[in-house]
Amino acid sequence: MTDHRDETIGAAPDEAIRNAIVWVHGDCLRPGNPALAAAPGAPAIFVFDDALLDDYGTTLKRLVFLYECLLELPVTIRRGDVAEQVLAFAHGHGAERILTTPSPAPRFLEIGRRLDAEIPLTVVPEIPFLAYDGHLDLRRFSRYWKVAQRYAYGQAGLPLDEDEAPSRARVDGRGGPVG
Repeated sequence: MTDHRDETIGAAPDEAIRNAIVWVHGDCLRPGNPALAAAPGAPAIFVFDDALLDDYGTTLKRLVFLYECLLELPVTIRRGDVAEQVLAFAHGHGAERILTTPSPAPRFLEIGRRLDAEIPLTVVPEIPFLAYDGHLDLRRFSRYWKVAQRYAYGQAGLPLDEDEAPSRARVDGRGGPVG
């Protein structure tokens, strides 16, 4: 798996980028997805991971939310085993490379290794939402946000107005708590 954290993929795609597909996953469902931007017009795929959805007990409401997010993106939507579906899609398009974005999800490395064993996988970096090296519970947004909000607001020296701060949480310009 190629990790380009210290590199930038330019606007003029090289041959590898032209022969690529993009794997969009649940941790970067936005139009500004860096992998989509690195290969404009490249075929893209999102796979609903049946095993993961069953393990997490994903509700219909959550599935509808994900689906509505996907409708905003230029992706083909499939379901099943993620690696199998992405590889079949890549082969179907004659791809020589798969592009994606990083993910903290535990299954990401396993899926990435399976993909990279057959077709080179390039992880296109993105600007992190927050700088935090500790444990984040990704199963529920409220648990994640309880920790993340202390680090997310006020990053990069941006001023933080009192009315823009999350309730009862104030941070300084470096992202640390005030008071």
